[in-house]
Amino acid sequence: MRETPDVRVVGAGSAGALDAPAPQVVEASGEVFDRPGSPLRDDVFGAAGVIVRYRSTDELLPRIERLEGRLTATVHATDADHDAARRLLPLLETKAGRVLCNGWPTGVEVGHAMVHGGSFPATSDPRSTSVGSLAIERFQRPVCYQDVPDALLPQPAQRANPWALPRHVDGVPTVPGETACRGPL
Repeated sequence: MRETPDVRVVGAGSAGALDAPAPQVVEASGEVFDRPGSPLRDDVFGAAGVIVRYRSTDELLPRIERLEGRLTATVHATDADHDAARRLLPLLETKAGRVLCNGWPTGVEVGHAMVHGGSFPATSDPRSTSVGSLAIERFQRPVCYQDVPDALLPQPAQRANPWALPRHVDGVPTVPGETACRGPL
């Protein structure tokens, strides 16, 4: 990005351990952002930011519409910017899996409120996410054990439920300690 004509580096850090790239923030005008093949429109995985200068929300909205999907989008705004943000946020939610206000997209966790996906190409499947509790489903592979003796089942599937996991039996939620199957083995 820093080699792009008419782009100004406004902040840069030092490279990190294990060849982690140096963080940087660059700025450019909307016209530079609009140039065909501009790398400013590319999603960047890492500590990087692009500030695009624009004169009005009406000038900004078509630029956002032309963006491809990305992992995050951040709006920095004051109370005086809420009218513009109300126009911007519905569009950003179609472009990013995580929309932030007045923050930086750092730190993800396996928590119920965390997703990190977005539309293509930020993710190959917008129905899933790579972080948060919903990410568990992305990496699951359901297996059905039919007529398998209890002694041969993995512990979480055994009648005694030794891991005390909440489960569904015949589609009904069970509490830890209930048997996993209702019929004879």
